[in-house]
Amino acid sequence: RPRGEVRGAMLHIHGGGWVIGKASMNDALNERRADELGLAIVSVEYRLAPEHPYPAAPDDCEAAAVWLVEHAKSEFGADPWRILVGGESAGGHLAAVTALRMKQRHGYRFAGANLVYGVYDLSGVPSHTALDRRNVILNSANIAWFTDCFAPDPAQRRHPDVSPLYADLSGAPPALFTVGTLDPLLDHTLFLYPRWLAAGNRAEIQIFPGAPHGFDAFPAPEGKQATATIDAFLSRCVE
Repeated sequence: RPRGEVRGAMLHIHGGGWVIGKASMNDALNERRADELGLAIVSVEYRLAPEHPYPAAPDDCEAAAVWLVEHAKSEFGADPWRILVGGESAGGHLAAVTALRMKQRHGYRFAGANLVYGVYDLSGVPSHTALDRRNVILNSANIAWFTDCFAPDPAQRRHPDVSPLYADLSGAPPALFTVGTLDPLLDHTLFLYPRWLAAGNRAEIQIFPGAPHGFDAFPAPEGKQATATIDAFLSRCVE
C-alpha cells in the first residue's frame, strides 16, 4: 500500500520460468513503485511447475485479478477502472494471458499492461538459439526445459490461452513492451507488439541495445531508463 494517496492498483506477477521464484522477490521494486506512483500492488503467489503445469498458474493469476477488480475499492480505495497488470519474463507471459482472460471471460479491461521481456509463443521463436554461444543468462536449452515443465504437451503450445501471440487481441489494454537485444526472448516482444497494435490497441515499445534478460534489475543506465519509462507509462494509465 502506498504511504500517500491511492491513485490506482496493480496486479504484479513474478518471473522465474513458471518454475522458480515467489511473490516476495519483487517486494523492493513494488514498495518503491507503490509509494512513488500511488499504487496498491498485489503480487500473486501462483502455483509453480512442474508440480503444477498449465493451466494452474494462469488460473491462479486470473483468480487474483478477479478478486482485485472486485475488492480494489473496499480494500485499497482504488477505483476498479484504474487497475494495472504487469510482470517480467514468465510473469510477462502470465500478465498477457491474464489481461486477455479478463477481457474475454469477464468483460474487464485493465487500465494498462506492463509486459517486460515476456514469453508469448511457447512453440519457440528464432531468437531462442541466436545467442547460445554467449553467456546471457538464458539459452535455448534452459528455455526448452522451462517450457517442458510448464506446458509438457507440445500440441497445446500454440493454443491462444497458452501463447498470446495466437490469441484474439481485440480489446486488450494499452501495453508497454520492454526488452533488450541480447535477450534470447527478444523475438517474443518483436512479434507480439505489432499484433497488439494491429488489433486496434495502444502499445509502446522500448528496446535496449546490448541488454540481456533481466537487465532492468541491474544498476546500469539501461535498467534505470527502462524503469523510468515503465513508471511514467503506469502513471499515465491510471490518470
